[in-house]
Amino acid sequence: MKKYSILKKIIDFDLTLIATIALMPLIVVLSLLIKLDSNGPILFKQKRIGKDKVPFYILKFRTMKIDTPRDTPTHMLENPESYITNMGVFLRKTSLDELPQLFNILKSDMSLVGPRPALWNQYDLIEERDKYKANAIEPGLTGWAQVNGRDELPIGVKARLDGEYASKRSLTFDLKILIKTFLGVLKSDGIKEGKADS
Repeated sequence: MKKYSILKKIIDFDLTLIATIALMPLIVVLSLLIKLDSNGPILFKQKRIGKDKVPFYILKFRTMKIDTPRDTPTHMLENPESYITNMGVFLRKTSLDELPQLFNILKSDMSLVGPRPALWNQYDLIEERDKYKANAIEPGLTGWAQVNGRDELPIGVKARLDGEYASKRSLTFDLKILIKTFLGVLKSDGIKEGKADS
């Protein structure tokens, strides 16, 4: 597992650096469009839980209006559509709002693959992940739970899938998740706005 961890860090950094350079024109264009679309900053910074439950600030393109309640997951809002900006609808549907997290990976806050980082106040998810030792590894840009339901999954199932990834990690497994993520993004799989039923 130690050899895997070292290789994973090297691959994470190299692939992310290449992707950041290649996608920089797109990042610049999206930044300009966000600024023109609505008042507020281009980037959205939010406190999340990292490896060993050490908090860090995740970066995203801002998709919500500046009067949106802070630290509330979108799926917990009563009428999320009223808070999402015009550009935000496009960014969230295409998952392009996640692009700034490339910088989180370069800073070693995150990995390409791992459990999606929980909000600092998602105590139920954090507690459930403790049962499966899923808080002991780096959070990811994408993960096993993400490609198996994303926002549609109840907390218990999401934590169990994160634990399954934590116990079975390998470069082959990571590659499988990255491929499934790419295909899922093309189809906008598992994206759900508004309060969940469970």
